[in-house]
Amino acid sequence: MTNKLSAGLAALASLGASPALAAQPVDWQMGFQPAATEIMNQIRSFEAYTLWFIVPITLFVLALLVYVMVKFRASANPTPSKTSHNSLIEVIWTLGPVVILLALAIPSFNLLTAQYSPPEADYTVKATGYQWYWGYEYQTENEVSFDSLMLQEADRADAGKEDVAAYPRLLAVDNEFVVPVGKTVRLLVTAADVLHAFAMPAFGVKMDAVPGRLNETWFKAEAEGMYYGQCSELCGKDHAYMPIAVRVVSQEQFDAWLAAAADDVEAANRNLVAAIETDAKSVDVAANDQN
Repeated sequence: MTNKLSAGLAALASLGASPALAAQPVDWQMGFQPAATEIMNQIRSFEAYTLWFIVPITLFVLALLVYVMVKFRASANPTPSKTSHNSLIEVIWTLGPVVILLALAIPSFNLLTAQYSPPEADYTVKATGYQWYWGYEYQTENEVSFDSLMLQEADRADAGKEDVAAYPRLLAVDNEFVVPVGKTVRLLVTAADVLHAFAMPAFGVKMDAVPGRLNETWFKAEAEGMYYGQCSELCGKDHAYMPIAVRVVSQEQFDAWLAAAADDVEAANRNLVAAIETDAKSVDVAANDQN
């Protein structure tokens, strides 16, 4: 798992992003975002595995179509064959797909089992979809709850989020969903009005939010940074303006944030951002000293 996550961070570096930014959409992106959880690593592996079947099948069918068009066109084959049955061919085209489907089904079921068999949770958070923002409730000793709305461009300076690379337009929010790194988070997803969907690509998480119903999913982020997702259900006119931002921090930073957020979420977020920036500057200074 460590090697896979290291590869994911290397992919981020190749895209010009830093671990502090973690994962977000980039221009001309054609694949998945770098994985931040073991489940997402398994999803990426399963995608690569299925391509070993899809690509040869597609090329084989294309070759057959070209062969048939050339070999059996009217000018080259004026007297068509009257053959209507071939036992060997029928056995092959029946058993072949069965074998392929079995080869796809077994790892697929293993992945589904991993997705829906969560380990014991360290934290439980309820995410509620509204038109058009998310609300979060931390089921801790001192309950913390807040709303998370898309960051307006006019509010960037006041929020201290003027860096568009770290807080991209249409994805940044005023209050991030904060979780500790390396801890299992049980996520209860519901909606207060219409259907929504909580989707975080880097975590391999996508769960429908249904009014009057609690759906459950989980994740365990293995790398610190900011991760972005969006509501993935057509929930109305502002569906495109309902982002999800998850900030993964160290356990110490999370504990300090959680204690402060019980009294003032916005102040807790400002203190957290300041602590992260201070740590980043310390790392930069240490790196320069070594050079």
